[in-house]
Amino acid sequence: MRNMVERFGLNAGKIWETLNKHGPLTQTRLMKEVNLKDEEFFTAIGWLARENKVREENSTFMLGETNLTSRIGETAGKVWSVLESVGEIDMEYVPKLTGVSEEEFFAAVGWLAREGKIKTKKAKPRKPRLKLGLK
Repeated sequence: MRNMVERFGLNAGKIWETLNKHGPLTQTRLMKEVNLKDEEFFTAIGWLARENKVREENSTFMLGETNLTSRIGETAGKVWSVLESVGEIDMEYVPKLTGVSEEEFFAAVGWLAREGKIKTKKAKPRKPRLKLGLK
């Protein structure tokens, strides 16, 4: 099984390829085309935003210089601060601790993953959630 950070990057590649092939797509259509779960989709968007490859206008995603830096980058800073303070933590708690939505949280995780700043591991013994921590 590939590690989760690698999967985030592969999912970002799916989104990039789809936008490259079809051009701008609404979030709903793009999610349908790439067939990713919500968290997979938003981590991939965060990854692409950090690479300065995707932008969003009126819930439509397209390739190009990102306009998501302030939104996702600031949230990534909040997530990083929580991880720096508490160390390894079940990911389900981080949105509450940072005061952001799950969508914003997952995009921030993708951003931080692209920067090589986080690690993931399976949480035990509960359902297959992940623990996050800084590298």
